[in-house]
Amino acid sequence: MRILMAATHPKDLLLAPRLADAEVAAILTPYGFQDCRRADANLQAMAEDPVTRRRLAGLLDVLLGHLADSADPDQALDYFERFAQAGGNTNALLPHLEASPVTMHLLATVFGSSPFLSQILIRNPEYLYWASSPEILERVRDRRDLETESSRMLRPARSPERRLDILRRLKRRELLAIGVRDLLRKATVEETAAALSVLAAVLIEHAHAVCRDSLRRRHGEPRSGFAVLAMGKLGGGELNFSSDVDLIYLCGADSGVTAGTRTGGRASRIPAEQYFLRLAQELTAALSAVTNEGYLFRVDLRLRPEGNAGRIVESLQRCRRYYRGARGQGWERLALIKTAPVAGDKTLGRRFLAMVQPFIYQQSSPTEIFADVRRIKGMIDDKMAQRGQTVRNVKLGTGGIREIEFLVQALQAVFGRKRPAIRERNTVKALGKLLRARLLSSEEHRRLVDAYWFLRDVEHKLQMVEEQQTHTLPADPQEIRRCALRMGYRDSDEAEAQELFLGDYTRHSALIHEVFIRVLAGAQ
Repeated sequence: MRILMAATHPKDLLLAPRLADAEVAAILTPYGFQDCRRADANLQAMAEDPVTRRRLAGLLDVLLGHLADSADPDQALDYFERFAQAGGNTNALLPHLEASPVTMHLLATVFGSSPFLSQILIRNPEYLYWASSPEILERVRDRRDLETESSRMLRPARSPERRLDILRRLKRRELLAIGVRDLLRKATVEETAAALSVLAAVLIEHAHAVCRDSLRRRHGEPRSGFAVLAMGKLGGGELNFSSDVDLIYLCGADSGVTAGTRTGGRASRIPAEQYFLRLAQELTAALSAVTNEGYLFRVDLRLRPEGNAGRIVESLQRCRRYYRGARGQGWERLALIKTAPVAGDKTLGRRFLAMVQPFIYQQSSPTEIFADVRRIKGMIDDKMAQRGQTVRNVKLGTGGIREIEFLVQALQAVFGRKRPAIRERNTVKALGKLLRARLLSSEEHRRLVDAYWFLRDVEHKLQMVEEQQTHTLPADPQEIRRCALRMGYRDSDEAEAQELFLGDYTRHSALIHEVFIRVLAGAQ
């Protein structure tokens, strides 16, 4: 924590007679505040009675020090005041902060970094004590933890609407814990991506169960299974902080009728194809619907066979014909590498994966695959140039995350037929397997892994601000600085935080693009 010197002691803001604007600025400016009058108003609003005023004055210098170390002190204090008011008892909060510097640092960091996470705390002030407990702050929440907690929360609920809202609240609370651990550097970027993926998988599985049970009561039991397959970053277990989920819906058969009864009367039987279509539609709506409790996930179904022109639910038989015929596209081979069953009939999902392996890893020349990847990347480059995001887009720009993913998937598609050991959904694990197969050098592997996690960290820090699916560095230098501070950069004798960050960003991007061009040009 920086030691900041001011002409007057911070407690004078609350205990001295009314100060002039210049005196307030003299105290608050060294702590990084831009709007000192507003910051003073926030403090005065928190000091609601004489007892609270004295208590707040006693810890004000420590509090201001934590705020000064945040990405945005003005924003942090503003949310601090709103949080204190939301809790309804500032006088009860302050002793807790006095006794727990960790909690004070947590609040200052979150409030200065993420309006989205701040709003979660303001809406549910009781989450603070949960999120700051050692059990949550100091350890990774694994799938068993989430399944146990979600089952406990869902147990008393009966209606589908109630159960789905419980899942939305669970997501909001767990995102808070994941975001706090990430911002406080209690978790690695890899752990954050994995935690987000586990959370998504558990929520999708529960949402599927809610929709399945509701449909079963109305129309009985289908004779064949229904599987939800994840693709993209969810399939690879490396989800973004704010991301769509790329899904494919699969059924075991597309003929026959449902069968079964329900309590109190016979279910209305419908054709299996209609049943599975309704299940897919209801699950998509359940995941994407926005209620007072928020939403679960934006759903992208465009990676299914034939994309938007294809059926929402495909049977295993139709998928087999599609991928064995001449209709499967080259980009689909790459996309299918990251496919994983996440809900429903997992056995059916695994049958699908086994069935598409010959399509993914078919006999083909490196020239053909690498040329296809270069063509797709060229189309992306043109789009980025039109948007002015060639350098600033962390995901799709030159030297961005997509170039690492394309590089990995292209090498897997080329060599995976004869070397099954390199088949892997997760990008970083795949880089390790490519190293062991001697398809990448140890230096290339090390630098690509470092660059990948650096860019993924940038991506998380951009997205957790407002939980928006953004991948573009801001144009405003002040916002660049805040992004750098969220990532842990600080001013040094050599350069300011944003300069250090941009230097690393440029270096990592250049390395990625150099390896991407060199490897994919090797087969020309």
